[in-house]
Amino acid sequence: MNLTGGIVLFAVIWFMVFFVVLPVRFRSQEEAGEVVPGTPPSAPADAQIGRKAKITTLIAVPIWAAIAAVILSGVVSIADLDWFGRLGR
Repeated sequence: MNLTGGIVLFAVIWFMVFFVVLPVRFRSQEEAGEVVPGTPPSAPADAQIGRKAKITTLIAVPIWAAIAAVILSGVVSIADLDWFGRLGR
């Protein structure tokens, strides 16, 4: 795995974790009782995107490190994942 592959792997993991973390502790404007005119009642009262991005990063880094370690150690290779025999051996 080269530098570009590592960055792409981290980005994919980060966004997957972000979409899992995003709805955690979600509170709508309707639940808060303060619907801002012009917005739907289901809009978030306080999205806390920065906090959720930090939490996502704290979760994504160890996951990325574990997956990168497995890839770099050679325990699992692309040939191991070639279930249809398209790469040839």
